This record gives sequence, structure tokens and C-alpha cells, in this order.
Amino acid sequence: MKDLVPGDNVELLDDDLSGIVQNVKGDQVEIKTEEGFIMNFTADQLVKIENDIDEIDVQDFDFNEVLKEKTSSKKPKSNRVKPKERNAPPMEVDLHINQLVRSSGSMSNHEMLNLQLDTARHKLEFAMRKRIQKVVFIHGVGEGVLKMELEYLLGRYSNIKFYDADYQKYGLGATEVYIFQNA
Repeated sequence: MKDLVPGDNVELLDDDLSGIVQNVKGDQVEIKTEEGFIMNFTADQLVKIENDIDEIDVQDFDFNEVLKEKTSSKKPKSNRVKPKERNAPPMEVDLHINQLVRSSGSMSNHEMLNLQLDTARHKLEFAMRKRIQKVVFIHGVGEGVLKMELEYLLGRYSNIKFYDADYQKYGLGATEVYIFQNA
């Protein structure tokens, strides 16, 4: 596999998720999804997309050979959850106002809080639709208003649990949400 560099189009091997490489540090690759999320993966979880589907020449494929490979390698699917799926990195959503708008100077505190909560709700529902199991909302420490309102919002969902995120990575300024997939 070729080394990934910023700007490469990539897809996640085991999920319907694609994006553009933003940063590469050793084996860790940071991508920005089509929906605007920044997510981290190991290089072996990603595959570089070379061509758009429109550019592929169908005449280059021997479909009989493809069908033969497909039918000869039928294995029963396992329902076991793979270790790398269990420990998949969480989706991070930074709710700091300067991450959501270019300038917040003309906004009242109420408008900023509503924008942050609307963003949190939108990203949480996106994660539920895409079956992303963990989401970390970075809200900062401050006076605790956003954290309290976020906890009130999260308390209205029955298929999630939430708790303080990893202290070593986020300090006291983040809440991690676990989404139950079978609910």
C-alpha cells in the first residue's frame, strides 16, 4: 500500500465512511469526513481511493473471473465483534464557539449556546444514523453552562449513556457518549 499524504481521498475498510487525509503522524491518520468531522484511524484501517467510479473503464474487467472469485470464496459470516471495532476511536465534536463560526462578536450568549446545542444534537443524530458507537463532545470547562445544557439534552435520549471523557486526553472539558446500537 502506498503511503498516505494530506489531500488523499480515503475510505474506511470496514465501514461506509470516506474523507480526505488531513494529517499523518506515524501510523495515525487524521481524516476529515464528507460531513466535516475530524476522525483518527490507523493507516491499516484506511484504503486510498485512486479513481472516481466515472473514470473506471468497464472493459478492463473480466466479469466471469470476478464472479468465479466471488462464488468460490463464500465463507459463513461471523457475528463476533472484532477487537479493532470494539476499540474504535470516538468521533470528536468540538463545541467551542470559535470552531463553529468565524466570528461570534455579534452573537448573544443565548444565540451561541443555542448554536452549540443544535450542533451537538445534529452530530449525535448523525452518529446514530451512521452507527458510530462513541462520540466525544468537547465543551471546555468555563462556567459549566454548556456542560449542564448538554447533559440535559443527552438525558432525553434513551439509547445512550454519557460520562466524563478520558481525563488524560481531554481534562474536565469533554463528555463521552456511548450509543447503544441494538436499541
